[in-house]
Amino acid sequence: MTWPTKLPLIAILRGITPAESNQHIMALIEAGFDAIEIPLNSPDWQISIGDAVNAFGDRALIGGGTVLNPQDVATLADLGGKLIVTPNTDQAVITRAVALGQYVACGVATPTEAFAALAAGAQALKVFPAASFGPDYIKAIKAVLPKTTPVMAVGGVTPTNLASWLAAGCIGAGLGSDLYKPGQPVSRTQTQAHAFVQAYKDATA
Repeated sequence: MTWPTKLPLIAILRGITPAESNQHIMALIEAGFDAIEIPLNSPDWQISIGDAVNAFGDRALIGGGTVLNPQDVATLADLGGKLIVTPNTDQAVITRAVALGQYVACGVATPTEAFAALAAGAQALKVFPAASFGPDYIKAIKAVLPKTTPVMAVGGVTPTNLASWLAAGCIGAGLGSDLYKPGQPVSRTQTQAHAFVQAYKDATA
């Protein structure tokens, strides 16, 4: 199992609207991001994701987050979304996505959930909410998982603490409110995107 993009950082654009999504995604891609998640509890997410795929699908892995049922998996596939990110471990969601050729980063919080996700076909694990567990918890889970399993921290990751998550064994992270908050200007997204990319480069140099 491998992470399918060059930079293992997922930009989570929760709450973004179709009117602004492509501007922020362009800023992220120009900073070096190549994995974009638009959560399905965002306004008119079908439009935002469809527009993003049309504009940037050849430059980034684009898809949906907070995916909770197989029907939404199918809708995302129809839109061209190739990334499925879940907050929980749902076998039906995972198996549908795998059958449709999508890449699944499955939300887990325990070893039991982690192994259930892998058994269902998830290609990566997202430990969420990571800040509630801490890097030592990542180390403990990594000790029992297959060594090739991509594990990402999501929840509370910042440019300042990204290195600690990577040192604990994460290949990368999902980046939420410290990267993007609804309504923020594109300039803020640019600044934070560059900070995260630099933090990743510094930690992996």
